[in-house]
Amino acid sequence: MANLQDVAKAAGVSKTTVSRYLNGSLELPAKTAEAIDAAIRRLEYVPNPHARRLSLGRSDTIALVVPDIASPFFATFVAAVEAEADKQGLSLALHATLNRPDREITYLDRIRQGHVDGLIFVTNHAGNAALAAKLNSAGPCVVVDEDVAEARVPKLFCDNEQGGYLAGRYLAEAGHRHVLFIGGIDQMISGARRFRGFERGLREVAGETAKIERSCGTYTFEAGREAGRRFAARTQARPTAIFATSDELVIGLYEALGEAGLVVPRDVSVMGFDDVGPLHLFAPAVTAIRQPVRELGKRALELLLDARPVDPAKPPAEALLPVTLVERHSVGPPPVVP
Repeated sequence: MANLQDVAKAAGVSKTTVSRYLNGSLELPAKTAEAIDAAIRRLEYVPNPHARRLSLGRSDTIALVVPDIASPFFATFVAAVEAEADKQGLSLALHATLNRPDREITYLDRIRQGHVDGLIFVTNHAGNAALAAKLNSAGPCVVVDEDVAEARVPKLFCDNEQGGYLAGRYLAEAGHRHVLFIGGIDQMISGARRFRGFERGLREVAGETAKIERSCGTYTFEAGREAGRRFAARTQARPTAIFATSDELVIGLYEALGEAGLVVPRDVSVMGFDDVGPLHLFAPAVTAIRQPVRELGKRALELLLDARPVDPAKPPAEALLPVTLVERHSVGPPPVVP
């Protein structure tokens, strides 16, 4: 198989001249261009697309770092980024970190040593200065879904505070005055903003006498199960409604409530957040705040491709995508206490 050097020798020019001619960065006299074209035809030379991209200073590959690909949320997000990359003629290099900080750092180091045109980064825990420093030196980068506070890169989130607000108002309007909030810690933008919005929405309707209990932790099935078990073990003064702020938390919660013989919404109302998993198939179907996860993936790649150099004197740009409330059958009036 002929290579670039063979073409250059046959055309009587340098290898660099052929390379620049093929990538469009050099205009040649008609006679020289014709000689190169003739050599390519005669030798049946096929350009190496990888080498050509490298000569242009790009790889046409985007790195995507996510906590995992098992959850419905992240699986859907990855699929959306992949679909948009395909439309743009780009390849995707996927890295799943298991939501471990050490693996995040390792992958970021490998990405910096490799050759990618940009990075979409997603974590599911509170960030730190070391992680932010790696992101700040990673080249073109967009942080999505969960914040890394000191990262000076564009950021894209769904409107967590508005989602919490919609849920708080909805439960208060259904008559609930004592509620349990299950979600992330304040050091995570999702946990802090969802709780802030939830409290504001609930109190706008129910007033300052409304009581909110809060269970902070991870967005996992087990965290939902544990919160459900603790709730079911209480015999007095239980909240009349629960806002579980991820699909995984809702699934674990439903499992624990069912094991305890509690019926939704007869014994307790439940609302969810994300609505990426099959919450409509539950019995009863779960009322939830829906995040536009496919749009989040599509927009993340668009932001990355449109990224401009960051001004260190200004705060990083932050974009929010709207959320919606999907009403189903898991919320009813507070149970009547005998």
